[in-house]
Amino acid sequence: MKINKNQFEILSYIERECGKKLTQSQIAEGTHLNPELVSKVYMELEELGMFVQKNSRELWITKQGLDVLEPYRVRRAVILAAGFGSRLVPITLNTPKPLVRVHGKMIVETMLDAIIAAGIKEIVLVRGYLWEQFDVLRHRYPEIDFVYNPLFNDANNISSAFLAKDLLSNAYVMEADLLVSNPDIIRKYEYSSNYLGMYKEYTDDWCFDVQSGIIKELNVGGTNCYHMYGVSYWTREDGERLGKSIEAAFKMPGGKEKYWDEVALRVFKNDFNVEVRPCFEGDIVEIDTFKELKQIDPIYAMD
Repeated sequence: MKINKNQFEILSYIERECGKKLTQSQIAEGTHLNPELVSKVYMELEELGMFVQKNSRELWITKQGLDVLEPYRVRRAVILAAGFGSRLVPITLNTPKPLVRVHGKMIVETMLDAIIAAGIKEIVLVRGYLWEQFDVLRHRYPEIDFVYNPLFNDANNISSAFLAKDLLSNAYVMEADLLVSNPDIIRKYEYSSNYLGMYKEYTDDWCFDVQSGIIKELNVGGTNCYHMYGVSYWTREDGERLGKSIEAAFKMPGGKEKYWDEVALRVFKNDFNVEVRPCFEGDIVEIDTFKELKQIDPIYAMD
């Protein structure tokens, strides 16, 4: 049985919060859907036997509901962590940016903890600069398979994506230097290929122009756009197509200088329909400079 996106969002939210007392208004808040739409879709799912209310106190997803969600399960997370992090000098002279601690916790750990909490079993981390230091993660995260990128100093991050090109189906692709404050942005199920983005009236950073929820252009700087965060998801079909597209782009003249995000959103954009998945203030932080790091964690401002 196939469900539409609104049905998916509500059903997957109920699965995520399974066993809790949930009102329709709480579901609307949690899914960021219109309350009237939630009421309509809620009744559709209830009639289909996707979940059951117990004693008006607990909401449980049924086996039928779980079976319907299964084709949308995220199978893998691919983490790109090979780069130098030049804008975070001097701290990155001796430490890879993903391993920099913020409030006592390594940046990449906030992402790894969210991945584990979502029940994603397979984790691949592509490393390069000071690669041996990532071994510190082995004890706490034995699920990680490491891939070494020998081109980290000679090519852009498309080289890391190239090494993982056969692992992109039903998979998240994530940049390792994002501080995740809301672990719920990493989910057990995803409906369609998407990039995480936050709506901005103005940004001078990487952003998306979006029409009807679909990313139409990738820009640097824009108005009434979505600030891009380096967390994307790719369905089985799109992941297979993306792997081939990455290989083709990587082998083009000047291909090694491209950012991997440009492959689906610029070079081969006519081959993909990628949605924006909205996130909100406080969900995730990209620390670009040492000045920003000092503002977030005052310990770095100490002499």
